[in-house]
Amino acid sequence: MRYKTVAIVLIAIFTVLLMIDYVQDIDSQSLPEQEIFSQTRSLMDTTVTITAVSSNETSAAEIIDHAFEKMNYVDELMNNYDNSSEISTLNNEAEVTNADPELVDVISRSTYYSEKSSGAFDISIQPILDLWASKYAPGGTNQPPTSDEINETLKLVNYSAIMIEGNNVSMNNGMKITLGGVAKGYAVDAAVESMVNDGIISGFVNAGGDGRYIGTKPDGSHWRVGLQNPDKSEEAVTIMNIRDVAVATSGNYERYFSDEAKVSHIADPRTGYPSGNLISSTVIAETAMDADALATSVFILGEEEGIAMVEELEGVECLIITNNKEIIRSSGFSSYEVN
Repeated sequence: MRYKTVAIVLIAIFTVLLMIDYVQDIDSQSLPEQEIFSQTRSLMDTTVTITAVSSNETSAAEIIDHAFEKMNYVDELMNNYDNSSEISTLNNEAEVTNADPELVDVISRSTYYSEKSSGAFDISIQPILDLWASKYAPGGTNQPPTSDEINETLKLVNYSAIMIEGNNVSMNNGMKITLGGVAKGYAVDAAVESMVNDGIISGFVNAGGDGRYIGTKPDGSHWRVGLQNPDKSEEAVTIMNIRDVAVATSGNYERYFSDEAKVSHIADPRTGYPSGNLISSTVIAETAMDADALATSVFILGEEEGIAMVEELEGVECLIITNNKEIIRSSGFSSYEVN
């Protein structure tokens, strides 16, 4: 009787396994093929590519459109060169009431980056940027500001003077902020979240090198991201295997206050002078806003302080290229690289 019971159990198990295989075969045959759909547009003074993995081209196009609409909204909200934006109101009047919660959140998060970087990242840097830009604008001196001009302007740079009470933001008279170091990253995150809310589980948003990548390609492989060689734009310093993280790079080899003087547009808010510690810094982090702000922070801090800051942050890695073109990685960066 015992053997008969065992035989019945074995037959039952075999039948279940056959049923599982049968169901899997049906599922594999009925699943629509996943494809990669992409659109590229000019936005936020850069080239933005949004990619979604989907089985339906029409649906993917609508979802990508929604994501671009979200990025447009962020751009309008955080553009300090648009006189109608809330950030312009803050800069002109030293306060803004009932501000958009997203703007308040980004300003608040920016103070976190300032604290973590010991002031190397500071959204109140705008007066210094304006000072340097004015020297190389038409009619300017085409010479750097004097030390007296810099020291006087630095009195207006102080992230700790930015006050947030509910949705009201205020700061000292004469101060101006710029979200240029975080807005693009935040917009990328917002676009990714828009796609996820619309049902996309794989894809990416890349805005001029600031990218956030979710899920995998249709074949199950990770997204591959190349880091441009500063000397040879067609070559990559390294290739990264990326999934469910963001990557951003700050560097002084693409944008300058003055092409002739090659004065970097990234200024150190602690000194008032353009930062020249590194050629570039690339950061991998959970969100694009984190990666964006921390890449700028590392670039300004330089090799030792920058790496030290990253090593203290959970889930953050970086690669820097020094002025003598030495490549230095944080302890866990190589785990993302293609062998």
